[in-house]
Amino acid sequence: MYSIPFLDLPPLGHAAGTVHLPGSKSISNRLLLLAGLSAGTTTLVDLLDSDDTRVMLDALRTLGCTIEEDGRHTRITGFAGRPAVREAELFLGNAGTAMRPLTAALSVISTLVVDTAFTLGGVKRMHERPIGDLVDALRGLGGVVECLGVEGYPPLRVAGGALKLEAPVRVRGDVSSQFLTALLLALPLAATDRAVTIEVVGELISKPYIEITLNLLQRFGIAVERHGWERFVIPAGSRYVTPGEVHVEGDASSASYFIALGAIAGVDAPVRIEGVGAASIQGDIRFVEAAEAMGAVVRAEPNALEIRRGAWPLKAIDLDCNHIPDAAMTLAVMALYADGPSTLRNIASWRVKETDRIAAMACELRKLGATVEEGADYIRIAPLATFQPAAIHTYDDHRMAMCLSLAAFNRLNPAGDGEHAVPVRILDPKCVAKTFPDYFETLFSVVAARPADIPVLTIDGPTASGKGTLSACVADRLGYHTLDSGSLYRVTALAARRASVSADDEAGLAAIARSMALRFEGVRVLLAGEDVSDDLRDEAVGTMASQISAWPAVRAALFDLQCGFRQLPGLVADGRDMGTVI
Repeated sequence: MYSIPFLDLPPLGHAAGTVHLPGSKSISNRLLLLAGLSAGTTTLVDLLDSDDTRVMLDALRTLGCTIEEDGRHTRITGFAGRPAVREAELFLGNAGTAMRPLTAALSVISTLVVDTAFTLGGVKRMHERPIGDLVDALRGLGGVVECLGVEGYPPLRVAGGALKLEAPVRVRGDVSSQFLTALLLALPLAATDRAVTIEVVGELISKPYIEITLNLLQRFGIAVERHGWERFVIPAGSRYVTPGEVHVEGDASSASYFIALGAIAGVDAPVRIEGVGAASIQGDIRFVEAAEAMGAVVRAEPNALEIRRGAWPLKAIDLDCNHIPDAAMTLAVMALYADGPSTLRNIASWRVKETDRIAAMACELRKLGATVEEGADYIRIAPLATFQPAAIHTYDDHRMAMCLSLAAFNRLNPAGDGEHAVPVRILDPKCVAKTFPDYFETLFSVVAARPADIPVLTIDGPTASGKGTLSACVADRLGYHTLDSGSLYRVTALAARRASVSADDEAGLAAIARSMALRFEGVRVLLAGEDVSDDLRDEAVGTMASQISAWPAVRAALFDLQCGFRQLPGLVADGRDMGTVI
């Protein structure tokens, strides 16, 4: 995962290959809370490992859950609605899928367990995201909820109260569906001896996310009665029962970037996405329909998708995106490659996400040269004939970084000439850790670029001048790969000795040099994944390295090997004659 201040993406070309998606954030944090509220142990398979899930895991540990992480399996032993602590301060970062449900659950728990008090806060942006509608609903059912800063916003303190469930619990649905989700996850704790009714005030947005909540509640033994989208009844006698083991499907919102990638760059072969498909319970899987409307060719399997380019340029769309609020951001960048202006409507919820996404998207697309019109709940984007190089501000918003990375495919721009392609700089690329820590590595694994477009920095100098240390520092700062050419003869000698190839076997040595699985991490040298830095200092290895350096076939093989290190996003190479001979 890139932890650098910026990442430069050179102009990118065609794409092909297979992507394995991380687990769904929406499903992961819902499942974590459900497992925590249940009695017994729940095993989650392929849980998303991200900033948002880590803050939820930390909160559950604080509240008394026992959590064991073992590869793909995460085992949570829940506290059955009775936390092990009476007071706690919980830091939830910028994770709305943790803040909203935990606020509701702990508010209900505080009315059921005497002398309990919990404080919930996060980063500065979390304290700017409205939660007043949920606070009003919790106060209406008898909870004591105090806003510690600005009324209607975190941080919050929940403590005490007496449940009042004779009348329906009312909550607005037109700002965020997470408020309704929070109540649906929390109120089964209060429905042991009576049914609890929730009524939605106003139009409910992002309905597919409520479908996810209801589906997961069913797996934990809570059969919610739904009357349209206005009334939900949690039956009397409800009790969380762990299903034992649950598999977390891949994140459909994250799939949108690779669906778009296939539509833009899947020319000679498809982009295959594994982990989510036609059987998905996530609403954002309907992004496939929007991509198809723009011209993508999609083949869907129950748990996989294959996408390739169809129409080119892409077809402009005018779409109500209320059903795919997160994935719709990807459409805004796809619109740059369309045959006319595209309009995304009914996206007011963008304004209360990790940042004001309508304003942020408009600002960053204009940097690229696009003509953009924004309104209270829509954005209209005209396609680009000529892209401008730009440094994309990401606003600590993972989706801004991932969406705007697709602007790097401007070499394929159907309205351009391909020769005036430009790089795109992504500022603060580490923000993708919120949901997809390895996003850029995954992207680079399935895309190609012209060798001339991939930057290479060469650092030359005499022996013991410090060029290796400097190269490692520069590469680390830029997020580039490294190549230490001065170690190559020694690595070849080490590999040859291990394979029992003698110093006078020119053909055998060349074959060894050509096939070495070599990688450099800082000043470390890895051969087939093994750190061999210390082994290279062996006197016998040094002696053999001097002997084999005379063979022309070995030199030619190592020349080709070094040229192969020119990989996305770039390379820092050091060694004698690196800037000339190589």
